[in-house]
Amino acid sequence: MGEPARQLSRERMLRAAVGIADARGLGGLTMRSLAAELDAKPMSLYHYIRNKDELLDALVDGVFAEIELPKVGGDWRAEVRRRSLSARTVLARHPWALTLVESRTSPGPATLRHHDAMLGTLRAGGFSLQMTAHAYAIVDAYVYGFVLQEASLPFDNADSADAVAGAIMEGFAAGEYPHLVELATQHVQQPGYHFGGQFEYGLDLILDALAAHANATRPS
Repeated sequence: MGEPARQLSRERMLRAAVGIADARGLGGLTMRSLAAELDAKPMSLYHYIRNKDELLDALVDGVFAEIELPKVGGDWRAEVRRRSLSARTVLARHPWALTLVESRTSPGPATLRHHDAMLGTLRAGGFSLQMTAHAYAIVDAYVYGFVLQEASLPFDNADSADAVAGAIMEGFAAGEYPHLVELATQHVQQPGYHFGGQFEYGLDLILDALAAHANATRPS
């Protein structure tokens, strides 16, 4: 059972809501399911949260609060890299948040603080305002897209990737799809393969390209 109604608080409600979303997805999170988790009456929740939209806003703000902030004035590349690694970890822990983080129109203080720190880090690193907008959008598109792709894969480790690849190739005729077979046998099925290991490689490519472009366009 959940926590007794007399112990209700906004913080406990948000923790319970995150737990439900992590376990069942956003589809499983309703005011009724939250009340059941807390062993409370549904109407009692409205003393702390006005409606479902406010609950979702608070959940998004909590996700941003978990992501490490970049340090404005530090080495922009190292700071954005550290923040991006943290964002990937947090979003993988809360995959339901992917559909929410950019959709809310009432951002909370942690969300605003996060965006401001990212913008400030890039601006302090010498990026023009336009280049800052480009860089932030590109980095987040990569982070969010990678997390979404990783969560959608039909395997979760090297052994299951090997098994899935093998099962798919069993249906191939001899000589059919040679490039897929090459990738599977010489890469995916090799010891140590892990899809997630490609995240940092791709992130570094993006940061290298952004650094080169920023240097090329920076006034002398």
